Amino acid sequence: MALQSSLCSYRKHQERKRVVKKSLHYTECFEEIIYRIHLLDKNSQAMWGKMNVCQMMRHCNLVLQVPIRKLELPKINRLFTAIGTITKWEIQIFNNGIPRNMPTFQKLIINFECDFEEEKENLLKTLAEYRICFGNKNLPENHVLFGKMKEEDWGFLEYKHLHHHLKQFNV
Repeated sequence: MALQSSLCSYRKHQERKRVVKKSLHYTECFEEIIYRIHLLDKNSQAMWGKMNVCQMMRHCNLVLQVPIRKLELPKINRLFTAIGTITKWEIQIFNNGIPRNMPTFQKLIINFECDFEEEKENLLKTLAEYRICFGNKNLPENHVLFGKMKEEDWGFLEYKHLHHHLKQFNV
């Protein structure tokens, strides 16, 4: 009985570890995100937030453009960077999700109509570009909000961000 309990406890611990390690840098996680994007359609409804599905994909695309250096975020106050660094650690240590309706950079807010198929195609294209950038070991060493970034930080946080928004649309 004690052995069975220990085994169950160990399995749960291993499952939590696997969740913590999800990253766009792992092929299976990358493919999972692609699959989930393909589950979206122009009528997908948000369970929370103000964005429609098209706006969400455009937002995710813009966020992915930061590490591939196609989009530069504005400099922010050092206090906000300190808060961002602490938030990054908290998400990594406790595997917390990204809070719903969290504020974001003005550049990343999409509040206009866009074309679903075009945004889906652009998001998938940017994901492929991100994968190449990662493969070439060309990810930035810093993020204006999260501070110093290692390769694994990018993969983990980009996965978390995409997961958050795909979950928002129930996929």
